[in-house]
Amino acid sequence: MQASPPLPPVTRFAPSPTGRLHLGHAYSALFAHSLAKAAGGRFLLRIEDIDQGRCRAEFEGAIYDDLAWLGLDWEGPVRRQSEHLDSYRAALDRLVAEELVYPCFCSRKEIQVEIARAASAPHGPEGPLYPGICREIAGDARSARIAAGAPYALRLDAAKAGRQAGPLAWRDIERGSFAVNPEILGDVVLGRRDAPAGYHLAVTVDDHLQGVSLVTRGEDLLPATHIHRLLQALLGLSVPAWHHHRLVTNEKGERLAKRDQAASIAALRAGGHTPAQVRALAGFPGP
Repeated sequence: MQASPPLPPVTRFAPSPTGRLHLGHAYSALFAHSLAKAAGGRFLLRIEDIDQGRCRAEFEGAIYDDLAWLGLDWEGPVRRQSEHLDSYRAALDRLVAEELVYPCFCSRKEIQVEIARAASAPHGPEGPLYPGICREIAGDARSARIAAGAPYALRLDAAKAGRQAGPLAWRDIERGSFAVNPEILGDVVLGRRDAPAGYHLAVTVDDHLQGVSLVTRGEDLLPATHIHRLLQALLGLSVPAWHHHRLVTNEKGERLAKRDQAASIAALRAGGHTPAQVRALAGFPGP
C-alpha cells in the first residue's frame, strides 16, 4: 500500500510582548513563514503573554505592525496565552494528580546559596540546575506551608517523570534524532501559585492545541525540546517535528536581546531601512 504524502506543515512564531522585536526575531519569523509557505502550509502567530507583569499592550501592537511591515501574513485568530489559562491549568492539574510535580518554596537567593555551598552542584547546558532542595519535603509539611500562604512554584520531578514516560526520542530536521534526556534542565518550573503555567508547559500545550506540526525556533532552545517531548508523552499530546535554526548575533558574536535597541526593527525602520534591507540584515534576503 502506497504511503500517503506528508501533510503541509503548520508552523508558528510565538513572541512575548515584553519589548520591541529585533533582527533575531525577524529571522525566526521569516524562517517559519518561509517553510510553511513554500510547502503550501499554514503560518500561525501566537502571543506568549502569561507574564502580565512584563507584557505591554503597546509591544503587542508593535509585533503585528513590524511583522506586517516585513511582508509576513498569518492565519487568524492570533492565540494569546492570557486568554487560555484554563488549558494550562488542566494540564498542570493532571501532572499534580499523578504526583509528577512538587511545590518548591525556595527563593532565588536560597537556590543560589545552596548551589554555591554544594561541592558538586548539578549543571546543565544553561548552567547550574535546581539542586532539589524541596523535592523530598513530606506531604504534610508541604500542605502546611501552602495553607500558611507561603509562595511556591510547581516543579517537574524530572527523574520520576522520565521513569514514567520511559525511553523517548524527538527529531530535528537538520540535526537528526535525539534520545530524550529528562533531566537535562533539572526540575524545571511548570507553574506557580499565582500562574497556571510557565514557558515549558504553556508552549507544549499551545503547539498541540494549535495543530503545530513543525516547531521552528533558535538553536539555544534545543535543550528545552527534551522537556517538551517529555511533557507531550506525559500528557498524551501530539508530537511535531522540530527545526532549530541558527541565531542572529551582534558584532561581538553575542545573541541579540531586546535590550539591543540598535538592532530593533523599529529603530531600523526609523533610520530609513526598507523591509528588504531589514530582511537582508537579518540574514534572510529575498522578496
